[in-house]
Amino acid sequence: MRYRHLSTAALALGVVALTDVLRVFLPSVITIFGQAATTPAELLGAFALGWFVLALAFPPLVRRLGARPVTLAAAVALGGARLALTAAPGGRTQLWLATAGLLAGLLWLAGAAATIGRPVPGLALGIALGAVGHAVLGTYDLVWRGGPVGWAGSVALVAVFLAATVGPARPAEPGGARAWLLAGPALLLTGLVALSPAVAATAASYWRGPGGGLSWPPEPGDVATLPAWAVGIFLLAALGRPPRGRWRLAGPLALVAGAVLFATGDPGLLGPAVVLTAAGTGACLALAGSAPPSVAPPSVAPPSVVAPSSATVPPAAAGPSSAAASPAVGAPAASSPGRDPRRASRPGLAAVLGMLLFAVAAVGYYAAYDLGYPNAAVPVAMAALVAAVALGGPRRATSAPPRRWVPGIAAAGGLVVLVATGLPAGVPVPSRPGTPPAEVRVVAYNIRMGYGLDGRFDPDGLARVVARERPDVVVLGEVDRGWLLNGGHDTLALLAARLRMPYVFAPAADPLWGDAVLSRFPVAAARSERLAPAGAPTGAQALGVTVDVGGGVRLAVVATHLQPPPGREPVAQARAVAGFALRYAAGLPLVVAGDLNTEPGAPGYAEFTRVGLVDALAAARPLPTSPADEPREQIDHVLVSAGVRPAGPVAPRSTASDHLPVAVTLALP
Repeated sequence: MRYRHLSTAALALGVVALTDVLRVFLPSVITIFGQAATTPAELLGAFALGWFVLALAFPPLVRRLGARPVTLAAAVALGGARLALTAAPGGRTQLWLATAGLLAGLLWLAGAAATIGRPVPGLALGIALGAVGHAVLGTYDLVWRGGPVGWAGSVALVAVFLAATVGPARPAEPGGARAWLLAGPALLLTGLVALSPAVAATAASYWRGPGGGLSWPPEPGDVATLPAWAVGIFLLAALGRPPRGRWRLAGPLALVAGAVLFATGDPGLLGPAVVLTAAGTGACLALAGSAPPSVAPPSVAPPSVVAPSSATVPPAAAGPSSAAASPAVGAPAASSPGRDPRRASRPGLAAVLGMLLFAVAAVGYYAAYDLGYPNAAVPVAMAALVAAVALGGPRRATSAPPRRWVPGIAAAGGLVVLVATGLPAGVPVPSRPGTPPAEVRVVAYNIRMGYGLDGRFDPDGLARVVARERPDVVVLGEVDRGWLLNGGHDTLALLAARLRMPYVFAPAADPLWGDAVLSRFPVAAARSERLAPAGAPTGAQALGVTVDVGGGVRLAVVATHLQPPPGREPVAQARAVAGFALRYAAGLPLVVAGDLNTEPGAPGYAEFTRVGLVDALAAARPLPTSPADEPREQIDHVLVSAGVRPAGPVAPRSTASDHLPVAVTLALP
């Protein structure tokens, strides 16, 4: 058991390190290899997938050089890349370090698969540890943090991982290919929905929304309870003894049902999708990792087997072929000289193929938002594949962990739930001033999922840029609340906590991507309206929020991010937003702000001025806002209704996003 625990710990910590690298590699493909949404999606996908295809050569390499030396070398390279990413300055250095770390992680996985025949405990614990760490850090991972805390955590993770890896090697075990094949799909499903703290917290925020698919800050208990329950359910399902008979179908059916709920794109179904997918993924891992009850552990000899006496069977009489076919008592089948080496390499090939499935599904799912094809079938198809592989095993089987693990797992899961439930939400409740302020400061910012021009995820930098303007109302575009492609961060919650401003979020592309309004004043009402795609694949919406500034004075704020096809004006969407804004304001002072993807005087921009809205930034023209390092176009705007007097418009220079923020002070009538 000493070897089994050590290999399980090494596998779990390696999965955490590999997950950290993936959380850098995937967004780096978008923000560094891809430049400001101008790089074709096909090229981005080919770059990302090419490295996973290259990893198909790793299992033969492991077989030729030996699993032990390859695994040790790859673990050192993975740990080194993981630490280097914390120190990386961003840019292409970050991209290539993440790529090197990905290749090292895939090679390490192929080597580990050659020696660990029962990987489910290590895989499940690694996935769960990654999710718990992601949640405890507020989805702002150590790999992005500097300073003593970030470095101490990163060094500790790598040191313990390497210490467990260089420990005594466990003899090779047979089997495990089915479970290793599910490693990649399990990472996808848990990162996409099941164990993503950002997705779970976003689902909880929809519970408090005013309806119409809007999201408000959840209660403190809601933020932590759903992610904690998801982790606990996943661990119990993955590490417990799988059910028998017809009950074997329960886990796979739950997984497919959760994927279907997620694929609907209904914000109200996001919470049930998290729970069902967590339970189903864990149950399918348990089924895939089970073995027939008649198979004895590799290191224990059947009691009825007795070693032949050398006096009874002389070595010469037995012959070389007989000696090769008769391993010593208690020796694992995998270590016998007669074992087919190609069969021994199947787990490694299965592990690499599983990660290729991860990459194909992730790229296929998120590329749809650029190329415009339906993507709802991707998570459902992956869930169906996992269910089919899980059900393809023996009908009567035992799981790898002994029964005595289950009470401890249940206690640990319960402790996680109890502790996490008490975590604060970090977003304050707005206060209504006794008398209305004479002026309201408004900031509009396209935040590019929280990534700066250097490709580093930096919510602190974004918050500093916004806070310098001392805003009362903040309009945000390109808000990501848990996309696996972008690292699984809840960028909105991170910014809201740093700015100490509650938010209203409206989904555009799906329940996790859209626009938001933050306000230090109470929100009296809110409503969202989807916009027709008009040939652009990424969704768009118009979010109307009524802000109560006190003394009976209210301000209507409309946030949007227009999405025209490349090279065309967003005329139809601009007309729809202008009409929605006038209807929503119903005579109240009105502000329309966001990335409109049109310049002053252009046909799309004219749709706003045609209905009487005034450019609040006109006094500062020319005021280019994009791209942030060399701004040439003014496509970020603040427009106001007649009677609202703007003053002090600015576009402060910053590289915290690929756009500059715009800020203006408004005197209300």
